[in-house]
Amino acid sequence: MQIEKKPQQDSYDSDKIQVLEGLESVRKNPGMYIGSTDVRGLHHLAYEVVDNAVDEALAGYCTHVQVMIHTNGSMTVTDNGRGIPVDMHEKYKKPGVEIVMTVLYSGGKFSGQAYKVSGGLHGVGVSAVNALSTWLEVKIRRNNNEYQQRYERGKTVTPLEIIGKAKETGTTVTFQPDPEIFETLDFNYETLSTRLREIAFLNAGLQIDISDERDGKHETFRYNGGVAEFVTYINGNKTVLHPNPIAIQGEKESVQVEVALQYTDGYTENIFTFVNNINTVEGGTHLIGFRGALTRVINDYGRKNKMFGDASFSLSGEDSREGVTAVVSCKVAHPQFEGQTKMKLGNSEVRGIVESVVYEKISEFFEENPVVARTIIDKSILANKARDAARKARELTRRKGLLESSALPGKLADCSSRDPSKSEVYLVEGDSAGGSAKQARDKEFQAILPLRGKILNVEKARMDKILQNNEILAMITAIGTGIAEEFNLANARYHKIVLMTDADVDGEHIRTLLLTFFFRYMRPLIEAGYMYIARPPLYKITKGKTIEYAYSDREKLQKIKELGETGVGIQRYKGLGEMNPEQLWETTMNPENRQMLQVTIENAIEADKLFTILMGEAVEPRRQFIELHAREVINLDI
Repeated sequence: MQIEKKPQQDSYDSDKIQVLEGLESVRKNPGMYIGSTDVRGLHHLAYEVVDNAVDEALAGYCTHVQVMIHTNGSMTVTDNGRGIPVDMHEKYKKPGVEIVMTVLYSGGKFSGQAYKVSGGLHGVGVSAVNALSTWLEVKIRRNNNEYQQRYERGKTVTPLEIIGKAKETGTTVTFQPDPEIFETLDFNYETLSTRLREIAFLNAGLQIDISDERDGKHETFRYNGGVAEFVTYINGNKTVLHPNPIAIQGEKESVQVEVALQYTDGYTENIFTFVNNINTVEGGTHLIGFRGALTRVINDYGRKNKMFGDASFSLSGEDSREGVTAVVSCKVAHPQFEGQTKMKLGNSEVRGIVESVVYEKISEFFEENPVVARTIIDKSILANKARDAARKARELTRRKGLLESSALPGKLADCSSRDPSKSEVYLVEGDSAGGSAKQARDKEFQAILPLRGKILNVEKARMDKILQNNEILAMITAIGTGIAEEFNLANARYHKIVLMTDADVDGEHIRTLLLTFFFRYMRPLIEAGYMYIARPPLYKITKGKTIEYAYSDREKLQKIKELGETGVGIQRYKGLGEMNPEQLWETTMNPENRQMLQVTIENAIEADKLFTILMGEAVEPRRQFIELHAREVINLDI
């Protein structure tokens, strides 16, 4: 489904624009429209403007989008689509562009005539951007003319006027986010480029350029291979079991389905789903359809070719998906979103459509590529055996727990509270630090679980091996949610799970091992906002009876400057065990003083790639990563 520009035959005029209500509330309640006023909300502005350009690509009228971050903090987005309508709207007596820019819930997406498929169906997009910008200028190339209009904080300040001639068509929007609204005005190039790359993968043939005037960075994204090329990108540092992704395309009942999948020698599944370019992080009916088809086709092929021995044998969905990386992208005319974050597809008809298309195409592929089919099914059979061993390990663990006086791990110092929303558990490196933390804590709501040494690197192990690791078993038991298919977030015993490790290289490694485990096998804990990283101080600074703590070298220099450089004592903490309980409580565990970082997943695809680089088998990508980021190291413990 390559992006190709259509001739200007379909009408897209002001009479296609419908208005549902006015703009007044956006500046008063920005969070209702863009989620927040922090850095996420700032980037949401960019995405809304880009989405409008991409919708033109989905409609078949745009092949090129350009994004420019300017030195003054403004941004320009240019496309070569049809250009927003400039003719007078018969009912509202204003040019179409002015209605689109100044009236909430207005645009060409509601009638279904100008856009059959759209990423932004709420209609708040560019009008909300206008309302939350100090100023916004739009230039439109249409009717062989170039038009311009300017707005300030959502209000029109100049009439729409012709400023020159234009041979091509398209729209250019430049906007300056409003400092009265946003906590930060600094666009992050990496955040933007990651999302733009994703959009380019999902729209084969669409070219997207991003440039940054602040430092001269520039990238061009164009992927004629679409989602198949996306899977290749995700698996770039993994060992794959077949050289090329299985690529699937189909359309039924006006639903377009694009799927690509490729198996690796890993032990976790990585399936990323999209609807109209929107990342449906909570999955939905398209994911259910894909999973059902994959399990069915693998079982059918295995039985037909007598690969199971026992005719009654059947592989589970988990068996069939071990090690798979897949991208499932659907274009749906009227998507219905549900779930906690409105990122779960609810259209019931999409399940059957995706299942039908995927089953048919993979069946064809298996018949034409029996070697690949057997490789995948052999891996699934091994996964089944390992899963059976893991189940027995879990049952043994449960029986052992029931026989003991308490099912909780013996080294866990639990808290008194039984309210998970008020309870927190510290996963602490080593018995020494664990002992100090047990003395420092508030027993009412703080639990301590000391971990001995480095846990197993789960990136290189199957579930049966993982469940033989005592430290991992202790964490699973203490947290209470179970793991893998038995995971249940509602059973979490703590709503704050805090990783507290030393501020040295070993501590960083242990923290990375822990994060890899939670990301791969207990990710809902992170997605629910339960995962935190404690930030113990690096330095204790004393002068007379004054004691200060510094959490970075920069802060240390600032504190010394404030105290005066003479008579200052500086202690560098290498480990948590060097602090007495009072210091540990005051600096790292006291809710009134402590500094904790909440772990979030901004982009699961990039997180997956990073954990593969850091903890996977391949050495070369890790070396390249270290060389690339060496200059960013602040505290190096040698």
